[in-house]
Amino acid sequence: MKWWRQRRTYVIIFVLTVCVIGGTMGGILFYQMQSRKGEGAEMVNELTKTSKHHPVSYSPILEWEKDVQAVFYEVEFFSSVPFFLDDNSESTAAIYRTRRVYQNRYNPPLQKFAGDLLGKKPLYWRVRSMDFDGQPLTPFSKPAELWTSPDIAPMNAPLLVTEYNGEKGRALLYPVYHWVQQAGAKSYEVALYHENPKLNEQAQPFATMFADMSELYDTAPRPLPQGFYWRVLSFDGEGNVMGKWSEPQYYKVSPLDHWEVGVLGDSISHGGGHFSFGPADFEFSYLSYLDFSAVNLSQSGDTAQMTRDRFEKDVLPFKPHYLLIMTGSNSLRAGEDPQLVIACLQDIQQKCLENGIAPILLTLPAINPDNIQHIFKEGTAPDYARRFQRVNDFIRTQVYIDTAAAFNCPADKLPTEYALDGLHPDANGKKLMAQRINAAWPQVKGLADRMLIHYQNEE
Repeated sequence: MKWWRQRRTYVIIFVLTVCVIGGTMGGILFYQMQSRKGEGAEMVNELTKTSKHHPVSYSPILEWEKDVQAVFYEVEFFSSVPFFLDDNSESTAAIYRTRRVYQNRYNPPLQKFAGDLLGKKPLYWRVRSMDFDGQPLTPFSKPAELWTSPDIAPMNAPLLVTEYNGEKGRALLYPVYHWVQQAGAKSYEVALYHENPKLNEQAQPFATMFADMSELYDTAPRPLPQGFYWRVLSFDGEGNVMGKWSEPQYYKVSPLDHWEVGVLGDSISHGGGHFSFGPADFEFSYLSYLDFSAVNLSQSGDTAQMTRDRFEKDVLPFKPHYLLIMTGSNSLRAGEDPQLVIACLQDIQQKCLENGIAPILLTLPAINPDNIQHIFKEGTAPDYARRFQRVNDFIRTQVYIDTAAAFNCPADKLPTEYALDGLHPDANGKKLMAQRINAAWPQVKGLADRMLIHYQNEE
């Protein structure tokens, strides 16, 4: 009997143990399945791949697939992959985390938080997309291994990431310089040269500019017939030089290339949107989606008067046969008299005709004052809709393309799905605008030509 009682006790203990382990494992599996449900959004993909035999430096550039819906990215690093890792939540096991990543490339300060692990064992990292208010747009990516080696040269200069090669949407009279910043950099110098400074170390810049972020809008037009070279140098918080100059990049937007089509306007035409994307992100330029090439003569921040006043300086050197014109949004939302905007458009039309250029007006897309206030903290004239309507009514009596009609705008407000900031259409909005232009282009070219011929005959 004693033997039987002992055996029964062992059996009970065994069964209870199995139940506990099974329950625990079942709970773990359930937790992991639940943590991966997310909100239906896809994870960020195409993270930089490394391995023991293909490591990166102690100061690498990590990359991943660009998300045009993201305003910024959150990146986490781990010394090992945690057993419990929720795809939809920050992890307390992370040894480093940052939300200050505004492009799909990042130079992490590995030696700052993982110096004793570098070159010895892999780190792990993951990334997710975030919206303007700091809420996740996607789950975290699956953790990626990060192998490092002291034998590979670290990032020692900014990496220029924008290629202005003259293709569709990539010819801007007013350049926007964009690069990957070095970890710890607080300011930058951007220098422009007539010759390649890498080939001639004695070359002196003809223009020098400074920035406190890894993007710089040039306020001067650069219509240089032979193009120019630009490069960037980083500085730390005390103003000391960090590393060396970046590799130079060539830039050319030349009147000698005989552009048939030009685009003149403000930031809607210059490019950018969704708060953190600029003209160097070509997905946010409607020129990128046109069926024909065009030189971008637009400048961010323009009012209607500013666009008109730079016509001689910026348009005449190129003298395109056709000029697409969209300006006035900044004026009207600030409360400017619609008749003044109309007068500026008429002045631009007249200047075009006098110089043998066929003008084509584009209607102004609606705006969303609530989103403008939320993103930019700027007010909008309360009767903005009436002002926009009056200008668009005029435009529709001219040779024009109805880009405003690309958007269904309940209550005269541009839907957030097409423009996060309420003013600049996002990538999907720019595609819709381009579709309108492409569809109208064969017919509107003929109308513009006939108008120009009629004017010349009248003269």
